[in-house]
Amino acid sequence: MGNAVMYQRTLFEPEHELFRDSYRSFLKRFVAPCHQQWETDKIVDRGVWLEAGKQGFLGMGMPEQYGGGGNPDFRYNAIITEETTAGGFSGLGFALHNDMVAPYLSRLATAEQKERWLPKFCTGEYITALAMTEPGAGSDLQGIKTRAVRDGDDWVLNGSKMFITNGINADLVIVFTQTDPTKGSMGYSLLVVERGMAGFERGRKLDKIGMDAQDTAELSFTDVRVPSANVLGKVGKGLFYLMQNLPQERLSIAVMSAAAMESTLESTLEYVQQRHAFGQSIGSFQNSRFVLAELATEATAMRIMVDEFIRLHNAGKLTAEQAAMAKWSATEAFARLADRCLQLHGGYGYMREYPIAKAYLDARVQTIYGGTTEIMKEIIGRRLCP
Repeated sequence: MGNAVMYQRTLFEPEHELFRDSYRSFLKRFVAPCHQQWETDKIVDRGVWLEAGKQGFLGMGMPEQYGGGGNPDFRYNAIITEETTAGGFSGLGFALHNDMVAPYLSRLATAEQKERWLPKFCTGEYITALAMTEPGAGSDLQGIKTRAVRDGDDWVLNGSKMFITNGINADLVIVFTQTDPTKGSMGYSLLVVERGMAGFERGRKLDKIGMDAQDTAELSFTDVRVPSANVLGKVGKGLFYLMQNLPQERLSIAVMSAAAMESTLESTLEYVQQRHAFGQSIGSFQNSRFVLAELATEATAMRIMVDEFIRLHNAGKLTAEQAAMAKWSATEAFARLADRCLQLHGGYGYMREYPIAKAYLDARVQTIYGGTTEIMKEIIGRRLCP
């Protein structure tokens, strides 16, 4: 990054920076030339997943015996998210795969399941998705209607899921479902649905206002017979597993927003120094300098917070409340920054050919997915006032 964030990062070691350089080269060669077409198509080509797997950018924390990197250091995940975000390559669903799905498989899968799924998870042959949200249930996870009923050695799954990242391309989908409505919070489980199972269908690619290249879909399950061998973890503990893994998911989103703040501010600084009005650069006006000073301060504060929470997470000390703080504050800050940076661009900010327009559109959903700002505040507030 440039000089927008006035903070010397100490989070990374030399080996992390080598990894960053390697990933930047991957993006330059295999993603940058294609991403605009993926935006038009509203989906990325599966080939980029295979290339990412070949170069070691998938499953960094998975055991080496399955083809993973064998290093659970979350800083590698953060680098992939930061560089993907800085390039504006919002179509890549690697963060969902590495940060959100990987913990479920690595912690909960049996030895037999790991043998079946993890090698292709790491090569990119298996693209993964996590299906929690439904048309009538978003933040209220206990309000889901998708249900699985035991039938011999199988579970018969019925229901639908909405806003599922990687939904069209996914080969493995971890589905959060009811398995016994009479048991309250212990009545939910995780089933892994695989591509080709009868009754598993993908709906349309959803027409979003931003993140066009990101594969986001609705999924439906009609009498899908899921073998017991595809139950992930223990029956009845699905909600517990979700609560266990959500902090990393929310930290990942905060990493994305902090990086987006920096890259958006950098491109805006470049623009206001080049664009002239009334015989001088836009950036030289006092109002512009004041706005930029405020945004640089907020971006720096977010960077310091997120980096510290990455350290805590690596040490196993990040709490659900801290992850919620990072998620809501960083995403709301990014949305404010994108809006104010667009204003500094004037009419050109409304043109899609300028990076700020994409940043503005992509920013809006950040405060919603992974748990809305309001839910994040509720999580923190309950801790403060039980």
